Order: sequence, then structure tokens, then C-alpha cells
Amino acid sequence: MTLLSTGSIGIDTVTTPHGHTDEAPGGTAVYCAFAASPYVPVRLVAVAGDDFPPAFRQMLVSRGIDIAGLEVRSGSKTFRWTGRFEGDMNEAETVDVQLNVLSERAPTVPAAFADSDVVFLGATHPTLQRDLLPHLKSPRVVLCDTKDLWIANERDSLLETLRLVTGVVINDGEARQLTGETNLLAAGESLLRLGPKFAIVKKGEHGALLVTRDGFFPIPAFPAKIVRDPTGAGDSFAGGLLGYLAEQAKHDTQTLRRALVHGTIAASFAIEDFSLERVRNLTRAEVNKRVDQFVSMLRFD
Repeated sequence: MTLLSTGSIGIDTVTTPHGHTDEAPGGTAVYCAFAASPYVPVRLVAVAGDDFPPAFRQMLVSRGIDIAGLEVRSGSKTFRWTGRFEGDMNEAETVDVQLNVLSERAPTVPAAFADSDVVFLGATHPTLQRDLLPHLKSPRVVLCDTKDLWIANERDSLLETLRLVTGVVINDGEARQLTGETNLLAAGESLLRLGPKFAIVKKGEHGALLVTRDGFFPIPAFPAKIVRDPTGAGDSFAGGLLGYLAEQAKHDTQTLRRALVHGTIAASFAIEDFSLERVRNLTRAEVNKRVDQFVSMLRFD
């Protein structure tokens, strides 16, 4: 089975109470790809500018990520984000954002990627998300992310995208913004009425909530002693979740619940260091060990 990760490639500058990193590799598609890579072969579809660092490319290649779908456009600049985390670090403050190449057309999906089994649509413009779908044959799972900007300014386009996907992953504030529901259980049910078969509401340090037509499944976050940089935690969550799903023959509710555990564990690794440092060499043995610890903590019988 294969996983296709789409979305942004970014160059991030981040400050937290624990330090600073300047012009570090990042982006929604990249975090998802690295978090999924311990599970299955990963394909990347994204676009960068001609300032894309060669070392960034080599990092992707050395992890075994197929970058045939990485388009580097001459005359364009790579997406850049400067952010700051303070206090409990649950919310990022955007200091500066330069969309650059992300304001242009979507990258091309290589013909060899058309048979991708599981697909992540990172939180780019919803029209760009939809533009990728006709190039795929029959993926079993398509999970999309979004952000408050698109909910506020591109609502109709976002709703059109949601009608075409299998699942949506969204944070609690965005879920309330999109649905108008204060209660997250009600918000999750409203999300299902927009088209997806399942919805995942991320709640930061308070875990996540899976909503399906069979009911709800809340899960806490993995207790973390070390939180240096939350950048990319949500996309790493998606990568761990989808990596696990791509391994499985069926995607029923029980499988989704187990996948939620793997997403939670992937996020717990991502926050332990700046940028991709903790997940770039993450092994399946490390993941499995922490999954076992987590499951053991949740048992009460």
C-alpha cells in the first residue's frame, strides 16, 4: 500500500520558550510524509521555489520518500512561515507568512502516483485540494485538513471539497468556526453532514475526538515531558494515522480508532524537538514501543 502526501513545502522560522530555529524545513505535506514513512512507502506532491535548499531535498530522499511529485518552479519562491509559541504553546502566533508559490497553480500529480491508496490533502486552498483529486484512480481514503483562513474566506469552495473526501481532520477552534457549534460532539456530527464519513477534531494537549456514524471516540494526548516545538504536530498526527491506515486491509471504525492512537503517538514525537529533527529518523520500533506504553496507560480493567 502507498500513501500520497500533498500540501505545502515550507521554510519555517520558529521561536518557542525553549529556543529558536531559523529557516528550517517544514510544510504540511512534509511533516505528514515523515510521520507516515515508518509505516508504508510515501509519495510527495508539492511545489517549491527555486530557493528550495538542496539539503532539504536530500533529507526527503534519504528517508525514502518518493519526490517525483516535487515541483521546483523557476522564478518562484518557497512558502515561508515565521511563528512564535508562548506560554502553554497550544496556539501559534503567526509573525509573518509569505505564500509565494502556494498562491500559484497546484503541482502536477505524476501518472505513476495515480494508484495511491491513501491520500492526505494538506491545508492548502480548497480549490487546489480538489484540483488534485481527478488525477487519482480510486483511493480508499482521502483525508483533508483545512485552516481558519479558508473557513472564513473560501467557505463555499471548502464545502465543495468536503463533499468529495472520506475524512476531515480539523482543530477544535476551526470545527466550531466551520459548523457554528460550540459543543465538539455536535460539531463533529455537523461535519459528517457536510460529506465526510469520519471527522477528527484535534484538541492539542487535550487529545483528539473521532466522530463516525457509529459514534464517538475521544482519546487523550500522550503525556509529554518534553515540548520544544509544536510546529507540525497536527500534520505529523495525520501522517501517523494515515500511515497506519495504509497498512490495513479494512478501514472500519475499530481500525480508525487504532489509527487515532498511532496519530497521537506520531504527534508526541514531533513536539520533542525543533522542525523535523525528531521525526526525520523515527523508527517503527520506537513508534510501537510508545504505542504499547500509551495503550497500557489507558487500560483500567
